[in-house]
Amino acid sequence: MTGIPSTDEQKFLATLQECLQPDNEKRTAAEAIYQEIPDEQKTILLMSTLRNTALDTPLRAFSAVLLRRLFQTQFENFWPKYSPDQQMALKKELLARITQLDDDDNIRKKICYIVAELARNLMDENDQSQWPEVMEFLFQSANSPHNVLKQSSLIIFEAFPGIFGSQAEQLTQIIHQIFSSCLNDQDTEVRYTAATALAAYLKHNCDNTQLLNIYRDCLPYLISTTTHSLANTDDDTVLKALVDIAENVPKYLRPAIDDIFNLCLQAMQEKDKFEESRRHLALEVLITLSETASGMVRKVAKKYMTRLVPQLLEMMVDLEDDSEWSTKDTIEEEEDDSNAVVGESSLDRLACALGGKTVLNYILNTVQTMLQNPDWRYRHAGLMALSATGEGCHKEMSVILDDLVNGILVFLKDSHPRVRYAACNALGQMSTDFQGTFQKKFHAKVIPGLLSILDDHDNPRTQAHGGAALVNFSEDCPPRLLIEHLPQIIEKLEQVLSRKYQELVHHNRKLVLEQIVTTLAAIADTVAEGFSPYYDRFMPQLKYLFKNAVSADYRMLRGKTMECISLIGLAVGKEKFINDCYEVMQELVKTQVDFENLGNDDPQIAYLIGAWTRICKILGKDFEQYLPIVMGPVLKAAAFKPEVTVLADGDTDVEEDDNWEVLNVGDQAFGIKTTGLEEKASACSMLVCYARELKEGFVNYVEETTKLMVPLLRFYFHEGVRAAAAESLPLLLDCAKLRGDDYVRQMWQYMNKELFKAIEIEPDHEVLGELFLSLGKCIETLGVSSLTTDELKELTTILDSHFKKHFERSNERAEKRHDEDHDEEAEEEMLEEDDFDAYILNRLSDIIHSLLVTYTDSYLVYFDTLVPHFYALLQSTRSVSDRQWALCVFDDVIQFTGAHSHRYSQFFLTRMAESLADSSAEVRQAAAYGFGVMGMSGGPVYARACAEALPPLFTMISALDSRSVENNTATENAVSAVTKIFKYNNSCVDNIDKLHQIWLSWLPIYEDTEETPHVYGYLCDLIESNNPVIIGQDNANVPNVIKLFANAFAKSSIEVNSVVGQRMILILRHVQTIPSIFQTCMNVLTNEERQALANALTTPVSTTTSPQGGSTSHFMNHHASV
Repeated sequence: MTGIPSTDEQKFLATLQECLQPDNEKRTAAEAIYQEIPDEQKTILLMSTLRNTALDTPLRAFSAVLLRRLFQTQFENFWPKYSPDQQMALKKELLARITQLDDDDNIRKKICYIVAELARNLMDENDQSQWPEVMEFLFQSANSPHNVLKQSSLIIFEAFPGIFGSQAEQLTQIIHQIFSSCLNDQDTEVRYTAATALAAYLKHNCDNTQLLNIYRDCLPYLISTTTHSLANTDDDTVLKALVDIAENVPKYLRPAIDDIFNLCLQAMQEKDKFEESRRHLALEVLITLSETASGMVRKVAKKYMTRLVPQLLEMMVDLEDDSEWSTKDTIEEEEDDSNAVVGESSLDRLACALGGKTVLNYILNTVQTMLQNPDWRYRHAGLMALSATGEGCHKEMSVILDDLVNGILVFLKDSHPRVRYAACNALGQMSTDFQGTFQKKFHAKVIPGLLSILDDHDNPRTQAHGGAALVNFSEDCPPRLLIEHLPQIIEKLEQVLSRKYQELVHHNRKLVLEQIVTTLAAIADTVAEGFSPYYDRFMPQLKYLFKNAVSADYRMLRGKTMECISLIGLAVGKEKFINDCYEVMQELVKTQVDFENLGNDDPQIAYLIGAWTRICKILGKDFEQYLPIVMGPVLKAAAFKPEVTVLADGDTDVEEDDNWEVLNVGDQAFGIKTTGLEEKASACSMLVCYARELKEGFVNYVEETTKLMVPLLRFYFHEGVRAAAAESLPLLLDCAKLRGDDYVRQMWQYMNKELFKAIEIEPDHEVLGELFLSLGKCIETLGVSSLTTDELKELTTILDSHFKKHFERSNERAEKRHDEDHDEEAEEEMLEEDDFDAYILNRLSDIIHSLLVTYTDSYLVYFDTLVPHFYALLQSTRSVSDRQWALCVFDDVIQFTGAHSHRYSQFFLTRMAESLADSSAEVRQAAAYGFGVMGMSGGPVYARACAEALPPLFTMISALDSRSVENNTATENAVSAVTKIFKYNNSCVDNIDKLHQIWLSWLPIYEDTEETPHVYGYLCDLIESNNPVIIGQDNANVPNVIKLFANAFAKSSIEVNSVVGQRMILILRHVQTIPSIFQTCMNVLTNEERQALANALTTPVSTTTSPQGGSTSHFMNHHASV
């Protein structure tokens, strides 16, 4: 592949040299020139550079990197442009370059990566390699007498472990022999490279249990190679390979678990021999194993916790005694690779992985001693350990929480500020880990304790952390509890705010002031209107701070003040905030106008976006006037494109940079620069808020927002962005209705294909749920025109696929339950996975609901495909959520297709009846609701089934515990079901009047407000028709009936302005005309019921309200003379 003039080669070399220049301007110009060269020409030029051994090694290495990147990202663009001969020549030359034994080892390694990438691209759709020569090369090199060739074959194998494709199985023995031989090779580098290649191969075949067993005999060689690398070199390659195996195929390591724990624990102790990074890597093997094979570690390695836990806690003691630490105004984050940080995060991970039963006692035994140590570092580490342990040991710590909290509170008065800081940290973290329970039990102790820390003016960093802990406490605190302490909290915050403002003015110190503003915002957010009495004590100072903190040093302070003002406004409401609102708005508008001058890393951006969102919620429609100002910057932030790079094997720069994250999509790893990502997510959420709050007022921005949001459905670098994009779609369709049906249809055509595709491939279960919800709302918004016949077929196919995945995941969990290491803690993890699946099933049933609401019986031709899934889900062996949601779907089928649903009765009727006696209240409720809609919407075809359902419904309602908290909603659904059968489908019901007497005894019901109108509406029917059972002999039952009405109004189970409520008021007014009866009625009411009745009787009744059984002026007339 020649033919490029030497002058072109020289120009190209000059361009590459410029690309390596440190000068940014020169480098950028050279990169632009490089990008202009056609890919097929680049490949030839890069190969020319690579083969020219006279050139500097860095330049050749750079050309290898660029060539690999071309094969990774542009292969389809340039490879087909070469003739078969050119392609063959390039393949031959790449392999030939590897065999140049006198070439640079680093260059050879990079060429191996290029070969692996080309081999990956030359696999066809049947997993057959179109480059057989490379496999032959691998076998020859692996058995070569030259160590560099053995290494090269292993490097290629590591970079593309699927290189043998569909032939791998028949080549198993040969591949196994290569690994076995190379792991025993005399050359150290060959053994080390074999270890990394084996890790990659095992990962590639992680689901192939049979193959993993074949390679089990390589494990002793792997362990001995790891031991050798630790004893004789600084090379961490093998240890990293062990981490990879622990992460991807942990069960493979089971026979050597003792060796691994002893080896790694020993390495962790070798402080004089090993660098910290190596000791941390040894620790990572153990922590990763605990996370990926927790059951196995609990079962066979629990004995090592007596050594591991104390070592982690010892690492956490490794702190510098910096006398200025607590007085610094600028917080420098601790290095992620420090012993203290690694120890704490590892303890957290270990606790979450193995659970409290396994690790808590070891932690507490050591911590108790540490908390009594005169050295502050031990007390600090002990308290930080309690902070780190709460999430993973939640269940076990809950039992001893009183003792733990009382013990921690003591350290709020410790002599050392960093210990007081750690005590605040523990209380703040526990507020989150044990939310709700923690606040209810300890508010009387924790709030005063944290407020006392706010007086620690000599140690501002500790003081600020007390404020931060108060934020954690208040976020999950019931408002009434916080309101109890509000006067003391407000007084303290006001004092500190005033003092810290003076410190800002005179000493430029702002750390505590920033935190107090945040704490104030959190308090206001929790107590909501309860903050109103204190509004005027803070708003003037906050406004002043916001207007005047404008220098670059105060960007964070200004942003937090912006947040505080808007949260207080949202808490107290529009009426209280309105006088200050427009003044604040003008200042926000001014900031917004300067938005272009704010850098991407300016903290004000996120706070600004959040403030606008809250003020939109406060002002509602009045916010429309500001849209022309705010939309430009918001759309810009939402459209932000992060820097993304494709990662090659061995790229570690990105992984070690805090501003970058690594994302794996399939087999490819990407590096994403995270700067601006959170602002993008916030801006997308803000657009959702605008569309929801402003509706047609947002119409001028619908098109641009839609074009922005739809592609973000597949923005895989941030779940929040994808979720916001999904949530926006039905709202945008709703906003666009002002422009007519044709416009809305065009919008939907632009959306639906992308929405379907996103649902098909979304990896995150929560985002998938949002996508399902979005699609359902879109369908209901658009009606029958939403989907074509082909689209309905496609959607049903996608739904069918997700149901199959549901069963696959369920079967996988069933298999895991038979695993030798399955235990109680593993079962808890399984139940969490069950919950995830239940959530997705819920959302799937929501889509079916939307389709049935919209298309009614015309959807059934598509639903036929899905029926077998729901039949399977209904079986008694399935989980509660499976049975519940299957019943819910059949409920919808009956409700929205009526008699047409009877075609499926063989699949659900028997199970629905049996489910009325299910042990799960949720299942009973779904079954009861089904018989209710059967009665109401099913028609005569279901008359017999309805009558036969009455005995089990009566049994369910009359059960002794039917009105308990957990059973009441199901019971009320059963009462409603009986009501609907009586009213709409009673042709096969005998002795209905006798049953009415029992039915009346079940009232009142009040919890399920969707069902109460059916029940009380039927009660009105019976009263208006003068039913003797209901009214009673000589009006005997009337007081009881009126008490039911009063109870319904008192508990808001019936709204007075609803149709049923108005009918009830008409009946009440009629009774009121008969003083003797009315007085008797009033005598049996509670004060609350009397007041509710009085309020109802003063409510005007709509003239359109009419009784269903006749005029209320005639009911009870035959008793009027009595």
